[in-house]
Amino acid sequence: MEIDDLRGMTDEELQTEVYETHRELMNLRFRAATMQLANVREIPKAKKRVARINTVLRERELANELA
Repeated sequence: MEIDDLRGMTDEELQTEVYETHRELMNLRFRAATMQLANVREIPKAKKRVARINTVLRERELANELA
C-alpha cells in the first residue's frame, strides 16, 4: 500500500491497520525463528509499513495542533 492510500484512510482505519501489521510482524518473526518463512524480506516490509502509518498519524496530529 502506498503512502497516498494511507492518507486516504481515516484515523480509526489507520489505528486498525497498524495493529494488524504489528500482529503480522510478530507472526513473521515467529515463522522466521522456526525456519518456516520462505521470504525473510517480508519482515522489513512490515516494519516499513508500520513506519509509514505512524508517519501519517503524526502528520495529522501536527496539523491538528496548528489548526
